[in-house]
Amino acid sequence: MIRETFPVGLLQCNCTILGDETSREALVIDPGYDIPRILATLAQHQLTVRQIAVTHAHIDHIASALLLKQITGAPILYNQADLPLVAMIATQAGWFDLPVPEVAPPDHSPADGEQIGVTGLDATVLHTPGHTQGSLCLHLPAERLLLAGDTLFAGSVGRTDLPGGNHRQLLTSIADRLLPLPADTVVVPGHGPDTSIGREGATNPFLR
Repeated sequence: MIRETFPVGLLQCNCTILGDETSREALVIDPGYDIPRILATLAQHQLTVRQIAVTHAHIDHIASALLLKQITGAPILYNQADLPLVAMIATQAGWFDLPVPEVAPPDHSPADGEQIGVTGLDATVLHTPGHTQGSLCLHLPAERLLLAGDTLFAGSVGRTDLPGGNHRQLLTSIADRLLPLPADTVVVPGHGPDTSIGREGATNPFLR
């Protein structure tokens, strides 16, 4: 598997590109900004985008998803429970004094437990509401990898003081859906450095 994770935009959201080395097909997760860098990384690895996944509909994760779709033709996947956040994208932009991006409803709203991905690369959708009502994580068991969005961070958890947030719900999502995963599962959060399920279960102060 090819994995490239790099921060994009003012808020340094982690955009991740997952590619299969044989099919050369790719899944792009959270293309918030910096489309030129995303396209350059895809070209570097000779990858074709087949799906665009958004872990939740905060502006820093979804801002360039529609533009990437227009360039590549790949469908956008995110949970429709976050459509209220899409409807207030201008308000979100105002929080950070950002230009208002063009956004759209998902082409598909994946169900909890649904398999998504590309040829040679399978990810299971885990619905983890709390940071937002539509928040989802992508678990790739064969790769021992979890794309956690803003649900779980190294040493922290997602904020819940924005519209759609619920702290108790977030902690329940983490306890029920994420911590039972194998301890050596690498966690790629929506911001900041990688961590692991075992490390967070043992040391994360918010999960004590």
